[in-house]
Amino acid sequence: MAQMTIPVELIALSGDHRISELEDIDALMRLYKPKVFRFVAFSVSDRDAADSITQDCFLKAHLTRNQFRGDCSISTWLMRIAFNLVRDHTKSQKFRFWKKAAATAVDAHEVSQHLPSGASSAEERLIARERAEMVQRSLQELSDKQRSVFVMRFVEEMDLPDIAAATGMSLPTVKTHLYRAVAAVRARLGVTL
Repeated sequence: MAQMTIPVELIALSGDHRISELEDIDALMRLYKPKVFRFVAFSVSDRDAADSITQDCFLKAHLTRNQFRGDCSISTWLMRIAFNLVRDHTKSQKFRFWKKAAATAVDAHEVSQHLPSGASSAEERLIARERAEMVQRSLQELSDKQRSVFVMRFVEEMDLPDIAAATGMSLPTVKTHLYRAVAAVRARLGVTL
Protein backbone atom coordinates (compact mmCIF):
# COMPACT_ATOMS: atom_id res chain seq x y z
CA MET A 1 0.00 0.00 0.00
CA ALA A 2 1.46 3.35 -1.05
CA GLN A 3 1.75 6.07 1.54
CA MET A 4 -0.14 9.25 0.88
CA THR A 5 1.72 12.49 1.51
CA ILE A 6 -0.11 15.66 2.31
CA PRO A 7 1.36 18.83 0.80
CA VAL A 8 2.47 21.42 3.33
CA GLU A 9 0.03 23.90 1.79
CA LEU A 10 -2.91 21.66 2.70
CA ILE A 11 -1.66 21.27 6.24
CA ALA A 12 -1.46 25.05 6.53
CA LEU A 13 -4.98 25.36 5.15
CA SER A 14 -6.29 22.80 7.62
CA GLY A 15 -5.51 25.16 10.49
CA ASP A 16 -2.17 23.83 11.67
CA HIS A 17 -0.06 26.60 10.17
CA ARG A 18 2.67 26.05 12.74
CA ILE A 19 4.20 23.18 10.76
CA SER A 20 4.57 25.31 7.64
CA GLU A 21 5.76 28.24 9.78
CA LEU A 22 8.68 26.14 11.00
CA GLU A 23 9.80 25.50 7.43
CA ASP A 24 10.56 29.18 6.77
CA ILE A 25 13.63 29.83 8.92
CA ASP A 26 13.88 33.47 7.79
CA ALA A 27 10.32 34.24 8.88
CA LEU A 28 10.88 32.35 12.13
CA MET A 29 13.95 34.43 12.90
CA ARG A 30 12.21 37.69 12.00
CA LEU A 31 9.35 36.88 14.37
CA TYR A 32 11.18 35.40 17.33
CA LYS A 33 14.88 36.39 17.22
CA PRO A 34 14.48 39.62 19.27
CA LYS A 35 12.67 37.74 22.04
CA VAL A 36 15.17 34.86 22.11
CA PHE A 37 18.13 37.24 21.96
CA ARG A 38 16.84 39.36 24.86
CA PHE A 39 16.40 36.27 27.02
CA VAL A 40 19.84 34.92 26.15
CA ALA A 41 21.56 38.31 26.53
CA PHE A 42 20.07 38.83 29.99
CA SER A 43 21.00 35.25 30.91
CA VAL A 44 24.66 35.22 29.84
CA SER A 45 25.67 38.92 29.95
CA ASP A 46 28.03 38.44 27.02
CA ARG A 47 26.89 39.88 23.70
CA ASP A 48 29.09 37.60 21.57
CA ALA A 49 27.91 34.51 23.45
CA ALA A 50 24.31 35.74 23.23
CA ASP A 51 24.61 36.11 19.46
CA SER A 52 26.11 32.63 19.13
CA ILE A 53 23.55 30.98 21.39
CA THR A 54 20.69 32.73 19.58
CA GLN A 55 21.99 31.49 16.23
CA ASP A 56 22.43 27.99 17.68
CA CYS A 57 18.86 28.11 18.95
CA PHE A 58 17.43 28.76 15.50
CA LEU A 59 19.75 26.27 13.85
CA LYS A 60 18.70 23.60 16.33
CA ALA A 61 15.04 24.51 15.87
CA HIS A 62 15.35 24.26 12.12
CA LEU A 63 17.20 20.94 12.26
CA THR A 64 14.70 19.44 14.71
CA ARG A 65 11.53 21.06 13.36
CA ASN A 66 10.05 17.64 12.60
CA GLN A 67 10.17 16.86 16.33
CA PHE A 68 7.91 19.80 17.20
CA ARG A 69 4.79 18.15 18.65
CA GLY A 70 2.63 21.26 18.76
CA ASP A 71 1.76 20.87 22.45
CA CYS A 72 2.95 24.44 23.09
CA SER A 73 3.42 27.61 21.05
CA ILE A 74 6.41 27.99 18.75
CA SER A 75 7.59 30.83 20.98
CA THR A 76 7.57 28.57 24.05
CA TRP A 77 9.33 25.80 22.10
CA LEU A 78 12.07 28.22 21.00
CA MET A 79 12.46 29.56 24.54
CA ARG A 80 12.84 25.95 25.76
CA ILE A 81 15.65 25.40 23.25
CA ALA A 82 17.27 28.71 24.25
CA PHE A 83 16.93 27.87 27.96
CA ASN A 84 18.69 24.52 27.42
CA LEU A 85 21.46 26.12 25.36
CA VAL A 86 22.02 28.78 28.03
CA ARG A 87 22.10 26.10 30.72
CA ASP A 88 24.66 24.09 28.75
CA HIS A 89 26.70 27.22 28.11
CA THR A 90 26.82 28.23 31.77
CA LYS A 91 28.08 24.79 32.73
CA SER A 92 31.10 25.01 30.48
CA GLN A 93 34.47 26.26 31.69
CA LYS A 94 34.63 28.60 28.73
CA PHE A 95 31.67 30.55 30.09
CA ARG A 96 33.34 30.94 33.48
CA PHE A 97 36.37 32.46 31.83
CA TRP A 98 34.42 34.88 29.67
CA LYS A 99 32.03 35.81 32.46
CA LYS A 100 34.97 37.44 34.25
CA ALA A 101 35.96 39.40 31.16
CA ALA A 102 34.16 42.67 31.76
CA ALA A 103 35.20 44.03 28.38
CA THR A 104 32.73 41.77 26.58
CA ALA A 105 29.85 42.19 29.02
CA VAL A 106 26.50 43.20 27.63
CA ASP A 107 25.95 46.90 28.08
CA ALA A 108 22.61 47.42 29.84
CA HIS A 109 22.11 50.49 27.67
CA GLU A 110 22.32 48.36 24.50
CA VAL A 111 19.92 45.77 25.89
CA SER A 112 17.50 48.48 26.97
CA GLN A 113 17.26 49.53 23.31
CA HIS A 114 15.56 46.16 22.64
CA LEU A 115 12.96 46.74 25.34
CA PRO A 116 9.60 47.97 24.14
CA SER A 117 8.94 51.55 25.18
CA GLY A 118 6.33 54.17 24.50
CA ALA A 119 7.01 57.79 23.75
CA SER A 120 8.63 59.38 26.77
CA SER A 121 10.75 62.36 27.65
CA ALA A 122 14.54 62.25 27.70
CA GLU A 123 14.45 62.40 31.51
CA GLU A 124 12.06 59.44 31.74
CA ARG A 125 14.23 57.45 29.32
CA LEU A 126 17.33 58.23 31.40
CA ILE A 127 15.62 57.12 34.62
CA ALA A 128 14.33 53.97 32.91
CA ARG A 129 17.82 53.22 31.55
CA GLU A 130 19.37 53.67 35.02
CA ARG A 131 16.77 51.34 36.55
CA ALA A 132 17.38 48.80 33.79
CA GLU A 133 21.10 48.92 34.58
CA MET A 134 20.39 48.40 38.29
CA VAL A 135 18.12 45.46 37.50
CA GLN A 136 20.79 44.04 35.16
CA ARG A 137 23.37 44.19 37.96
CA SER A 138 20.85 42.58 40.32
CA LEU A 139 20.21 39.76 37.85
CA GLN A 140 23.88 38.79 37.92
CA GLU A 141 23.54 37.96 41.62
CA LEU A 142 20.64 35.53 41.05
CA SER A 143 20.98 31.82 40.45
CA ASP A 144 20.73 30.73 36.80
CA LYS A 145 17.21 29.39 37.29
CA GLN A 146 16.01 32.49 39.13
CA ARG A 147 17.49 34.73 36.43
CA SER A 148 15.88 32.68 33.63
CA VAL A 149 12.45 32.69 35.25
CA PHE A 150 12.68 36.44 36.04
CA VAL A 151 13.68 37.35 32.48
CA MET A 152 11.03 35.12 30.92
CA ARG A 153 8.34 36.64 33.14
CA PHE A 154 9.23 40.32 33.17
CA VAL A 155 11.24 40.90 30.00
CA GLU A 156 9.50 38.43 27.70
CA GLU A 157 6.14 38.70 29.52
CA MET A 158 5.58 34.94 29.39
CA ASP A 159 2.81 33.35 31.44
CA LEU A 160 3.88 31.09 34.31
CA PRO A 161 2.64 27.86 32.62
CA ASP A 162 4.66 28.77 29.50
CA ILE A 163 7.74 29.39 31.65
CA ALA A 164 7.23 25.98 33.28
CA ALA A 165 7.00 24.40 29.82
CA ALA A 166 10.08 26.26 28.55
CA THR A 167 12.24 25.41 31.57
CA GLY A 168 10.92 21.94 32.33
CA MET A 169 10.21 22.96 35.91
CA SER A 170 6.93 22.39 37.71
CA LEU A 171 4.64 25.40 38.12
CA PRO A 172 5.21 25.60 41.91
CA THR A 173 8.98 25.50 41.34
CA VAL A 174 8.70 28.33 38.79
CA LYS A 175 6.67 30.36 41.29
CA THR A 176 9.27 29.76 44.01
CA HIS A 177 12.18 30.84 41.79
CA LEU A 178 10.22 33.89 40.61
CA TYR A 179 9.33 34.91 44.18
CA ARG A 180 12.95 34.62 45.32
CA ALA A 181 14.23 36.48 42.26
CA VAL A 182 11.76 39.34 42.71
CA ALA A 183 12.61 39.57 46.41
CA ALA A 184 16.35 39.71 45.64
CA VAL A 185 15.93 42.36 42.93
CA ARG A 186 13.66 44.46 45.14
CA ALA A 187 16.14 44.23 48.01
CA ARG A 188 18.95 45.34 45.71
CA LEU A 189 16.88 48.27 44.46
CA GLY A 190 15.80 49.21 47.98
CA VAL A 191 12.11 48.47 47.40
CA THR A 192 10.24 46.76 50.22
CA LEU A 193 7.88 43.86 49.62
